Amino acid sequence: MEYKKFRADHLFNGFELLESNHVLMTDSTGWVQEIIDVQEAGEDVVALEGIISPGLINCHCHLELSHMKGLIPEKTGLIDFVYKVVTQRHFAEAEIFTAIDKAEAEMIKNGIVAVGDICNNTLTINQKLKRNLPYYNFVEASGWLPGIAIDRFKRSKRFYDEFLKITNHTSIVPHAPYSVSKNLWNEIVPYFKNKVASIHNQETAFEDEFFSRGTGDFVRMYELMKIDNTHFSATGKTSLASYFNQLRQALNVLLVHNTFTTTADVNFANEQAKLNNQQLYWCLCPHANLYIENKLPDMMSLVANDSQMVFGTDSLASNHGLNILSEMNLIRQNFPQISKENLLKWATINGARALQMEDQLGSFEKGKKPGVVLIGNDMQTISRLI
Repeated sequence: MEYKKFRADHLFNGFELLESNHVLMTDSTGWVQEIIDVQEAGEDVVALEGIISPGLINCHCHLELSHMKGLIPEKTGLIDFVYKVVTQRHFAEAEIFTAIDKAEAEMIKNGIVAVGDICNNTLTINQKLKRNLPYYNFVEASGWLPGIAIDRFKRSKRFYDEFLKITNHTSIVPHAPYSVSKNLWNEIVPYFKNKVASIHNQETAFEDEFFSRGTGDFVRMYELMKIDNTHFSATGKTSLASYFNQLRQALNVLLVHNTFTTTADVNFANEQAKLNNQQLYWCLCPHANLYIENKLPDMMSLVANDSQMVFGTDSLASNHGLNILSEMNLIRQNFPQISKENLLKWATINGARALQMEDQLGSFEKGKKPGVVLIGNDMQTISRLI
């Protein structure tokens, strides 16, 4: 059997940074054989500059919005951003398909080997049938009016059944706490069992204001969309504290964005997840956070609480590219106390575990095919080796 052997300044195995005396050995197609000392590796070792790492995991993307790149101005705030997505997303299908294909190619070029993808329609199915990347499909349910809950659920269930034909890595999930009525929650909760449940969390300060007091800019959003909001009663609690218990049947929970999540809510969610015997992951989409709200999450609250972190790119409607390394660098620039090792762990094994793909991806362990990428020592460049 033909083997490939790689060494570099550092080898990140998914868990820790190893020194340059370690050699990664795979077969010719990328299945990991072992990591051995350079003295035992024999000939034909490819020596490189940089960090050898497993491929990167994008835990939150909206591939179906790839045609909206550059359409929405930056820093409008979430309310106006959401309104523009809802009202401007409708393009000819041919344009959407072309943009989806281009966006996936961009992710592959940027060392991404798996994607958690938000699905509000079936427009990405043809691309996913090409099997260029494994996807976890998060079929979103949304509908704030109680009277439309059944129809909205049936639509999501129809999409869910179509994506299930491709992969069991498919869930029905709530879009966001402000877009799912109690009636709709009741319909989708049974579909969380043994699955990954994803939700957009605390992306704007107005979210907590709306749930705790029933006031703020979300009231304006419902008025803009001509949605009757009289069924809602403020909970007196933050958004996260108001809905988190609805996710208790999920095996994994993926909280996305967390731009305005407080230390108290971080502690609350981590503790509740432990009580529910589930794995909770906090997904960072820093470029999208700046694009929409011009704010980054309170990273040190998350890190201090030993939270399990992962990365996402969000969509090209809210980002200039689909590049996990770029997301890592943005966090590193703003929070230099966070180590390379932690950032790499969040982007590899944590992401694989969050998407229930750790049996194949995320680390250099025998029997896995996680992809092999080379990251520059300055973490500015990435290239695929396998």
